Order: sequence, then structure tokens, then C-alpha cells
Amino acid sequence: MKNNKVLYISQGAIIAALYVALTHVSNLAGLASGAIQFRLSEALTILPLFTPAAIPGLTVGCFLSNLTTGCIPWDIFGGTMATLIGAVGTYGLKKLPYLGSVPPIISNVIIVPLVLAYAYKAEGTIPYFMLTVGIGEAVCCGVLGTLLMTALKKNEKRIKWTAE
Repeated sequence: MKNNKVLYISQGAIIAALYVALTHVSNLAGLASGAIQFRLSEALTILPLFTPAAIPGLTVGCFLSNLTTGCIPWDIFGGTMATLIGAVGTYGLKKLPYLGSVPPIISNVIIVPLVLAYAYKAEGTIPYFMLTVGIGEAVCCGVLGTLLMTALKKNEKRIKWTAE
């Protein structure tokens, strides 16, 4: 029992750290926030298919990323909620893994444009932000996330997701 808790916390912490690191890589290119977003870290949103520890890991990672990349409080809260909703949705699709990237895409396409329009007062319309955020999410969650899922499934026997 104790090993399961340690593994859960360790997995969540590693996922959070990876999310932060990958977000900062995207931020170096100016793509971690704004109307056009291409967060490499969003590929990790597929991980709840493999471990429930990914839910708090992704949530904490998004929170810390938004906090450390200069987001305003509404974005820190809104982005973190979008990630939490997406992670829970992905976890719920464990039996339909190729749909696992859909919940984070949808939650971000709905929430992030509202934050851009109302909190940042960014120039553009909500449909425009939905399109630009949606394209970034489709590439990062959909394409990169599916590639990550395929690689993890291929090596599933060598990856220890639960304590024995």
C-alpha cells in the first residue's frame, strides 16, 4: 500500500516537472501563451490514460507553468481548470484511448479563448481565439499526444505504472 502512494506521488511530481520544463521550452519561442499557443507540454495530457497520478501532475504542472511564465491570475486559474477538466476527461476515456486527446482540446478551446478575450483583452474575437488555440491543441494534444501514447503503449511492458 505504501509503495502505491509513493509511486503515485512520484509519478505526479515527475509529470508536473516535465509539464513545466516543456512549457518553458515553448515559452522560449513565445508560444506558451497568447492567441497562438503551441505548448509542447500539452502532449502530456494523454498520460491520464496510463496513470491517475497524471491528473494532479498535469494540474500542478499547468499551475506552476502559468505562474512562472508571467500569466495573470485569471489565466493561472482558467488555464489550470482547463487542464484539470481535460485530464479528468482523458482518464474517463481509458477504454477509448484514441479519443484521449479530445477532452483537453475541448476544455482549452472553450476556456482559454474566454481568458484571452476578457482577462487579457487581447485583440481578436472569441471564434478567432477558439480557432488558433484549437489548432495548437490539436497539434500538441492530438498529434504529439497520440504519438506519445503509441510509444508508451509499445513499451508498456517495460514501464512500471503501478506498484506490485
